[in-house]
Amino acid sequence: MKILVTGGAGFIGSAVIRNILNNTSDSVINVDKLTYAGNLESLQEIDASERYVFEQVDICDKHELERVFEEHKPNAVMHLAAESHVDRSIDGPAAFIETNIVGTYILLEVARAYWNKLTNDEKENFRFHHISTDEVFGDLEGTDLLFTETTPYEPSSPYSASKASSDHLVRAWYRTYGFPIVVTNCSNNYGPYHFPEKLIPLVILNALDGKSLPVYGNGLQIRDWLFVEDHARALYKVLTEGKVGDTYNIGGHNEKTNIDVVKTICSILNVLLPKKPEGIEAYQDLIVYVSDRPGHDVRYAIDASKIQRELNWKPTETFETGLKKTVTWYLNNLEWCKRAQEGTYKRERLGNSSAGLIE
Repeated sequence: MKILVTGGAGFIGSAVIRNILNNTSDSVINVDKLTYAGNLESLQEIDASERYVFEQVDICDKHELERVFEEHKPNAVMHLAAESHVDRSIDGPAAFIETNIVGTYILLEVARAYWNKLTNDEKENFRFHHISTDEVFGDLEGTDLLFTETTPYEPSSPYSASKASSDHLVRAWYRTYGFPIVVTNCSNNYGPYHFPEKLIPLVILNALDGKSLPVYGNGLQIRDWLFVEDHARALYKVLTEGKVGDTYNIGGHNEKTNIDVVKTICSILNVLLPKKPEGIEAYQDLIVYVSDRPGHDVRYAIDASKIQRELNWKPTETFETGLKKTVTWYLNNLEWCKRAQEGTYKRERLGNSSAGLIE
């Protein structure tokens, strides 16, 4: 296959591309706008491959997207391009509406027009895979409940609302136009090449610098954690084996409170890097509790039994093995982290102000 991947320079997108190029004979067209979190260094290991092409294109640019489809003639689309950080969506929701909703609409229309011109056999084999999040389901009440593929949507943040909107658009294009789609909703990803504004890399890098480790509220918010390389394998399985029109939840079966995640990182660092910044006896001493995120969901948890049952996928990493690999990767790739932060983000607190109001 020739697969068009949007957002391929991002955290999950780059893992998807590395997986495809390293483990299949398929080709990839990487379409990415290269915003602050897009980093082509995450793809250095496959950059020279004859099966890889990069196109710096905004998914909101209809004419450029049309050129890409006509020039490269993909057999499938994996749509990962999105603004993705909840705190940023609180400070500036406009970018999330533009990229996640309007951009998805434009991509759907360009892809549908391209699909309509294919032969019947090509139409039958074409797929549009929309990659989404468990945050569209909102807050999960009750410790014994899990998000399933039929859980009603109840998004809490501008980010999750924009992703919920894009999910609805994709499914409407299937119902209305017969456009062949599959949708996945995943739990929190972690692993190598994660932009440092997210919890796990932020804690690792702050700890190395002897800076405070901010924990929102009481730190008891629960998330299900999924190693990004496990997610990449799951996404390829859904693209190639999933049923058209269906939704698949992808989770790691690793429910942890935020404070436990932070303390586990500190424990790993105590072993791997016993020489601490001056004045620090234990990395855990750096933990500070800060005001909670507005509208913060308390618990997410994914029921991934459908993808395991129907497509024979399950994660290979436990949270403990995956987190140790992640911490080790960051310790060995501090130069990548430094270059990734050369833009405007300096590990400051986001999403705690009235910023983002329309002037």
